[in-house]
Amino acid sequence: MNAILILGAGPAGAAVALGLRRLGYAVTLVSDWRRFAALEGVSQRVLEALRGAGLNQALAEAALPSQRQVSWNGQQHAQNIEFLLDRPSFDRGLREDLRLAGVELIEGRVLAVHSQASGHRVEVEGHAELNSEFLVEARGRQAPALGKGLRGPETVSLLNRWQCAPGDTASAVESLQDGWAWMARRADGQCYWQLTVDVASAELPGKAQLLDYCRQRRQDSPLAVDFFGSQPEIELQLHARSSTAILNPQVCGDNWIRVGDAAMAVDPLSGNGIFQSLSSALQAPVVINTLLGKPERAALAQRFHQQRVEQLFLRFARMGRDFYADELRWQDEPFWRARRQWPDTALAHVPAEFESLSIERAPVLRDGFVDEAEVVITADQPLGIWHVQGVELAPLLRRLQTEPADQALEGLTVEQGRVVRSWLLSQGFKP
Repeated sequence: MNAILILGAGPAGAAVALGLRRLGYAVTLVSDWRRFAALEGVSQRVLEALRGAGLNQALAEAALPSQRQVSWNGQQHAQNIEFLLDRPSFDRGLREDLRLAGVELIEGRVLAVHSQASGHRVEVEGHAELNSEFLVEARGRQAPALGKGLRGPETVSLLNRWQCAPGDTASAVESLQDGWAWMARRADGQCYWQLTVDVASAELPGKAQLLDYCRQRRQDSPLAVDFFGSQPEIELQLHARSSTAILNPQVCGDNWIRVGDAAMAVDPLSGNGIFQSLSSALQAPVVINTLLGKPERAALAQRFHQQRVEQLFLRFARMGRDFYADELRWQDEPFWRARRQWPDTALAHVPAEFESLSIERAPVLRDGFVDEAEVVITADQPLGIWHVQGVELAPLLRRLQTEPADQALEGLTVEQGRVVRSWLLSQGFKP
């Protein structure tokens, strides 16, 4: 029986596999590789997170820097550089990273998963049945849903890809009356344009007319016409996919865990798709290690993963909501009205108040396992912060209630003192 079986080899599944290998586990990964070419715009932070996860081969030839144009709320400007991630190249690099780490790879489509307390049986097309003690669900939005969960406004994205003459690498995003569009052009002439609209209010034609519909929408956009030019669109392809924000109601059990988009999938406007996938995946190996190695802490480990997935989802959802709210021209249109007030009205970033800091016991990661410790609860970190620069915050906060700051910070290194003082000031502390 395989100790751990992972379904899905996207960034989340790969990051979990590499993390488990570092902990000494044997890992088998099953994936039906992507069947369509895609390009994704990611930030420098995403690249750093991918490197931090050990996905170095995946990044070797996959990311191209691009100046991003933004047309939003009637204003046009150039934002920071984004990186265009070529998914076919990226996926090949993922496979190489996994191979180098000693992960067993099985290519094939998962036909069925049979789970019970004693383990899991997985049917894979063209392969013998697989048996596993522990299962990691990382098949993204394709993973079967576990109940209704929390869903945002129903959204669909229509991705067009075609070939034209070589040119400069570039990308852009623009708001439209009934949605928004992202576009990108590689130096080799590969062009991408993705329209994101509301499922209920968009007046989309039948499948056979979608390509012509998308072509007309591009011709109606001055930005798209200027961006792509008037060259013929050779080998034009279309891929429709759901981009509804989804939070699964349960993301961890005694012998299984969900990561990446299988746990929570965010609105693509947040620009954090891969980053949030990695955020839930990077903590998963320690959660799994706890479930397998210290089953008496199972409830604590499951609570840790569940709470952090939920908190990440709400944080990214509110970021997307605020970006939608910045578009005022069409605020009463169905697409914009639904998204400018979902998931709630809570602030994405709550102002810091030092007097409101509190201390609670909460799950933390310690020495490769989920443990419990005193953490400091802040307005922006409701699940708590255990330490900063190696300094535990709960004991420090208690000392600051009765001692001058210089005395409470005695014994710290110069770097620790600098970072901790900076954190305290960011929380509204007045020396």
